[in-house]
Amino acid sequence: MSQSRIPGFYELPMAERRIRIADFARTTPDELAAALDFGGIDPAAADNIVENVIGTYALPFGIALNFQVNAVDRLVPMVVEEPSVIAAASNAARMVRRGGGFLAEQPEALMIGQIEVHDVPDAVRAAAAVDGAREELLRRAVEAAPGLVPYGGGPRGLEIRDLGGGYVVVHVLVDCCDAMGANMVNTVAEALGPRIAELTGGSLGLRILTNLADRRRVRVSCRVPAAALVGRDRRTGQGGPDGAAERGVEISAAIETASRFAEADPYRAATHNKGIMNGVDAVAIATGNDWRAIEAGAHAFAARSGRYRPLSIWRRDGDALVGTLEMPMAVGIVGGTLRVHPAARVALKILAANSARDLAFALAAAGLASNLAAVRALATEGINRGHMALHARSVAVTVGASGREVDALVDRLVHGGVITLDAATEALAAIRDGR
Repeated sequence: MSQSRIPGFYELPMAERRIRIADFARTTPDELAAALDFGGIDPAAADNIVENVIGTYALPFGIALNFQVNAVDRLVPMVVEEPSVIAAASNAARMVRRGGGFLAEQPEALMIGQIEVHDVPDAVRAAAAVDGAREELLRRAVEAAPGLVPYGGGPRGLEIRDLGGGYVVVHVLVDCCDAMGANMVNTVAEALGPRIAELTGGSLGLRILTNLADRRRVRVSCRVPAAALVGRDRRTGQGGPDGAAERGVEISAAIETASRFAEADPYRAATHNKGIMNGVDAVAIATGNDWRAIEAGAHAFAARSGRYRPLSIWRRDGDALVGTLEMPMAVGIVGGTLRVHPAARVALKILAANSARDLAFALAAAGLASNLAAVRALATEGINRGHMALHARSVAVTVGASGREVDALVDRLVHGGVITLDAATEALAAIRDGR
């Protein structure tokens, strides 16, 4: 299997799903089971990662389907507890696939280490002194992180910023290759700190990376044919050619209007961006990356103009809907949790991410797909209808339905419009009595 398009995947038993995924990822179901069963990590290993461990906490590990990024099919692993996120991203990726998939780029991949000095007597002279010592400082930076150079990485430049009030900040730009790079960047900043304080005549302050990694931005776009936005009813299989083009144009217009709302109102933009992060965070967690750092960078980037704005924009273009997303994406495929968490390692194998750039593209595509799914639902039938079936499934399992009973009970609950434990208990009894 070499395609991320797997019709009927959700209907397969878990064992069969693992066989399909193992085939795609060139691994075995046994390796998947060893990495994913019982939460993916044992308490002994967890005890070596964080402090005061008393156990582990598991979340569902699922696969988003249908993704095609830069003409390469990707199965996208997601760890998330919220119903509908994986299904919605898969459905949106299927729509995007009909328009050629996602296109992604990352013009540069530099992390920023900040070296802050305060009580600087003359900021202009301080900046000139640092600029004059640029070659010396970069040489010291290379010496502080020699392991990067053989892999084509290392320090790339310096930026000097006068914040006023006697504060001067020097940014050291570092290419961390396939690592997220926090520890390496901090090491470089620590090494340069004393010399920069000497050059500026100020008092040395903080030396640490910034999570506003705007020199490591990723851009992803997609073009969705209007007819693809209509979709099909998963239960009946109905929907499609008849009136699809006209209905698709209506949906495109509604999505563009919703996008413009987010551009005009920070209150809406916050929720718009949350929909993006539903996808981004789920992939980051699955692959052992620091989702908190990604969140911090995303929201800071959204507010860089002084007004909080959406990270993605949707516009109609002829008979298609075009979406674009740009955001910082500091991720890695080596180091950190990846070394000790089997599930994170197998997630990268499933994704077939051979570089940090591959991973960044997948996260951004998952974010744009999740955003499309959410805005489409809001602009058409409303968000709750999209959640009903998955909520009903959780209720069905809670009241004791199993096997084929689950689908039958979900069908009754959704069509009845009342999804409660009492209604589910009564409906399950009726199903078992043949009523």
